[in-house]
Amino acid sequence: MERFKFLPLLGRILIGGPFVLSGLGKLAAYDATVGYIAAVGLPVPSLAFALAVLAELGGGLLLLLGYRARVVSLAMAIFCVVTAMSFHRNFADQNQVIHFFKNVMMAGGLLQITWFGAGAFSLDARSGRKALRVSS
Repeated sequence: MERFKFLPLLGRILIGGPFVLSGLGKLAAYDATVGYIAAVGLPVPSLAFALAVLAELGGGLLLLLGYRARVVSLAMAIFCVVTAMSFHRNFADQNQVIHFFKNVMMAGGLLQITWFGAGAFSLDARSGRKALRVSS
């Protein structure tokens, strides 16, 4: 399995990269994003915007680096479920159903990182934090 130790890094790139891009997209479209947040009825849209950018851009970068990956991935999994339930709950619209399950699937992948850690090529591994959790 030593030859596959790059796979957690690849997984973090594939899941963290789109979060970074989404966070940057939100920064570039502040008014539209805040308007969308307000349209779904969330309170304090500007605060929700800041939290979304923090989760997506900040969390995505931390995942790419593999820094505190377990706690970051757990927080991002919760973020994905909350956004699925807040923004993609119109199951009469097939597009919203697809987005709902996309968010649920991302949460599932993030929970894998929460359990197994960031892997060998990460700041967590360099700092000596356990890369793998021992099953009991």
